[in-house]
Amino acid sequence: MFPDANGDCQSPININSREAAFDDSLNHPPLVTNYIVCRECDVINNGHAVQIIFKHKTAGFENPLNFSCEGRAEPSPKSIISGGALAKDCEFQLAECQFHWGREDERGSEHTVNFKAFPMELHLIHWNSSRYSSLEEAMGKPDGIAVVALFIQVGREHEGLRIFTEHLEAVQYKGRSVTVTTPFNPNCLLPDPVLRDFWAYTGSLTTPPCCENVTWILFRYPLTISHSQMEEFRRMRTHHKGESLSHGEDGILADNFRPTQPLNDRVIRASFL
Repeated sequence: MFPDANGDCQSPININSREAAFDDSLNHPPLVTNYIVCRECDVINNGHAVQIIFKHKTAGFENPLNFSCEGRAEPSPKSIISGGALAKDCEFQLAECQFHWGREDERGSEHTVNFKAFPMELHLIHWNSSRYSSLEEAMGKPDGIAVVALFIQVGREHEGLRIFTEHLEAVQYKGRSVTVTTPFNPNCLLPDPVLRDFWAYTGSLTTPPCCENVTWILFRYPLTISHSQMEEFRRMRTHHKGESLSHGEDGILADNFRPTQPLNDRVIRASFL
């Protein structure tokens, strides 16, 4: 159904840390994040993952981040990243984030590091707002999409993510969504600035249509969430409330990660030695 999924540059992949090539150009210019506080987000259970859509309000109208404001007198504020492995002189605008997790702590992340999986992986999905007018237009285009990936391990509670995990019960079933109006700063999802070691490679979206030309940035150091926060995700369901399940299905939304794909001739670059 999705021909791009047969491509040679698919994601996720296994990161072999010993074979990753140090590339000092990833630090010149350095990766810069300029995220702003989002005062309204939609949390959605689409039956495959939990999505968080970042929205902003301006001049009396509501404007999602994947809507172009060119020509308007008061453009929407942007959360952007630039530099590092990204196309030069381009800004990539944050549109949404997605979570992928396992039924057990031994698996869940889409990417693996030296064949080790983490319980969860978070994707911050950006589109090149310097060249394209929307997330949809940028998909599959050269330097169109950038995904910042963060591994998540179980340990101490993540206070920033509590804003969302405390609302997951409201979106337990497929098709449900809730609007969160508590201010949220996406910067809380990033590692400490002095620890911004990352790997970078060219791949694809891990969900249909699996289009390629995606720049992946994977931070070396994981985030930490509590066991109770992890369990909130594992209570999600793949079906609508009251819907009958097929024989042998339990309807639990978990293990929603794509298997790692062949690296082929791609080079994994590292910003650190």
